[in-house]
Amino acid sequence: MQVPTMRVKRLLRHASLALAMLALPATSAAQDFDDAPALPEVATGEVPAGSVGGMGDINLYPKRVVIDQRQRIASIGLYNRTIDPGEYEISVVDMVMTPSGDVYPLDNLPPGVSTERLQPASEFLRWSPRRVRLLGSEAQTVRIMARPPADLPDGEYRAHFLAVSVPQDVDQGFSIDDAVSADGEGGPDIGVLIRPRFGISIPIIVRVGETTLDVQLDGVRFVDTQQGPAIVITIHRTGTRSAFGDVTITAPGIDTPVAIARGIGVYPEIDSREVVLGLNNQFDMAQLRSGMVLTATYVDDDFAPGDTLASSTFVVP
Repeated sequence: MQVPTMRVKRLLRHASLALAMLALPATSAAQDFDDAPALPEVATGEVPAGSVGGMGDINLYPKRVVIDQRQRIASIGLYNRTIDPGEYEISVVDMVMTPSGDVYPLDNLPPGVSTERLQPASEFLRWSPRRVRLLGSEAQTVRIMARPPADLPDGEYRAHFLAVSVPQDVDQGFSIDDAVSADGEGGPDIGVLIRPRFGISIPIIVRVGETTLDVQLDGVRFVDTQQGPAIVITIHRTGTRSAFGDVTITAPGIDTPVAIARGIGVYPEIDSREVVLGLNNQFDMAQLRSGMVLTATYVDDDFAPGDTLASSTFVVP
């Protein structure tokens, strides 16, 4: 009897999930993953609004994951946005943010980058599946479960979900053995084949107990960059929780923002971060006048979406 293709795919994914359960504590069960929130429905080949894409062919949704005592399980969608099949390795790694806003994996830190204040979460996260193959325009859900130790102090812990493309096998028609045994004259040339492995990551934030956050903005000023005029702003953060949201620069009486930067995060291991905002190409710079007072606003897109985390004014020189 021939089994329908979609049914076979479901059986394979359920089998992958069952195998992953073997790596979980005995108190866990497969139905725990079934309690994860559902992802938005989208047409084949489409991606949900708010997804993030990288240099390769895959998008992830959502742009970040927050897990707390109310919801210990989360869903992440992988979307192959091309017509070609792809295979991806799924891992969870710890990364640290620097005051410049760069984020580095712990196994590839530049000199001088400290991890003293980092609170990693990878040790108590479980996920399934760990490797997926997607046909063209196909999507796959990965489930993430947090099982923090009972005695873990209150605070925010973080790891990063990482999807890395697996190079597809390519028939080169020529091996190293062929090269060694080839006659020197007229023999084949020896070259190097480079297969790029594109990766994309999003943060997984685990909050335990009560967390606090206070944010301030200062140092707002115009600067010249290689890309043209821009605005620099410094975000200061205190407390046990990260800040995440959109920074907008507005002029009085003008609806179009002077500049805007979305999805700006400041993680707990740093106290401040400097952000450079390119000017909005839809804003008419001729409307700016010397002495005009502009307002910088940092709006939450995390703990209390829509709330103003901080604001500051500055004068056009």
